[in-house]
Amino acid sequence: MAMEISLRLALLLAVLALGSAEIRTTKLRSDSRPIIPFDEFGFTHTGTVEISVSELSLSDPSLAHASFSQLGFFLSTRDAWVHVIQQLQDGDITCALQSHLVKPVFVLNSLPSPSTTSFSSFFNLSDPGQFTLLFANCLPNLRVSMSVKSSMFNIDTKSGGRAYLSVGLAALPRIYFFFFLVYAGLAVLWLVVLHRNRATTLRIHHFMLALLVLKAINLLCEAEDKSYIERTGSAHGWDVLFYIFSFLKGITLFTLLVLIGTGWSFVKPYLQGKEKKVLMVVIPLQILANAAQVELDETGKFAPGWVTWRQVFLLVDVICCCAVLFPIVWSIKNLREAARTDGKAAVNLMKLMLFRQYYVVVICYIYFTRVVVYALSTITSYRYSWTSIVVAELANLAFYVFTGYKFRPEAHNPYFVIDDEEEEAAAEALKLDDEFEL
Repeated sequence: MAMEISLRLALLLAVLALGSAEIRTTKLRSDSRPIIPFDEFGFTHTGTVEISVSELSLSDPSLAHASFSQLGFFLSTRDAWVHVIQQLQDGDITCALQSHLVKPVFVLNSLPSPSTTSFSSFFNLSDPGQFTLLFANCLPNLRVSMSVKSSMFNIDTKSGGRAYLSVGLAALPRIYFFFFLVYAGLAVLWLVVLHRNRATTLRIHHFMLALLVLKAINLLCEAEDKSYIERTGSAHGWDVLFYIFSFLKGITLFTLLVLIGTGWSFVKPYLQGKEKKVLMVVIPLQILANAAQVELDETGKFAPGWVTWRQVFLLVDVICCCAVLFPIVWSIKNLREAARTDGKAAVNLMKLMLFRQYYVVVICYIYFTRVVVYALSTITSYRYSWTSIVVAELANLAFYVFTGYKFRPEAHNPYFVIDDEEEEAAAEALKLDDEFEL
């Protein structure tokens, strides 16, 4: 039994991504798990853990005070936990608290009396590393109830203040603010482009401007959110604004991809019935995805329902990503048929090549931001966990710039105006296009 529980916890610790550990309150009610994880944090050599426990009660109040040595809070790294599992399997120890590889924070046999229901403790670390705060319950069938307020932070050696962001995420406020400035600059630049090309500006170009503005505001709110968490351990309401603009940005982005994929404004000024249905599916799914994201952030990575909400979020995200690809496929199919039937074959073919290219870029964007970035976050050292976020934001920026450049409002856009030489080349490509299978 101990082996099974240990292996399950090891698997849980292995699949979780790095996160920030602000001040968090967790309530346990009749919890019989032998190992209860709370939060994860990257410490420097000036790290500190504070816990405050209230409403402590056990299902067996007649336990001897000596038995309380089997109950307590401790810290462990992922590497150390692998060896603790081995010790449990070999029978060298019967409880994780007995291992010299973990750092006990507070063992309940230190309570003044078995009837004590509240206590506080702090623990200073001199060894830097990424640690997880856990509670060990090595008494079979014992159920524990308590309210735990946990706080993990590093002491800033320059100011002497507390830094509640993990050491690898301390740069996030500056990173998000930098990208806010970049997107704000892009929004201004796009506004200038729209003003200079008023004659060729379409409604979808204003939609692109709205996306840039929402993305910039979302990054600003996230920068402030992380900044407040770093200083105080709480977001002070900035997380609410972040969730609102993240929701609006997500809906706008996927709606824009659907509109571009259908050729709305570029190829035709209307949406067909099946294309409207895609929007009707994507928008509610984005609402569900944002609800799952809020639940993930607010409950903590180690909450009992965290894995379920994580699966919901991933499933919804995959469905949304697949849904936005269908309109692009439909546009490619329609343009291929039009290129063979009407008198504007070359123009239609150039549009076909544009949408085919955009289809490939969207596939690469989805794969990179959903798979590569996640893989990078799992293999990167906790000290450099900010790099995966920078890579993700750079990928988003590159995708936004590519989309704006290819579908810019210019009268001489090479994809919409072609000369005789290009028409001949397009005619030759049209013959080869018959061999193309999507």
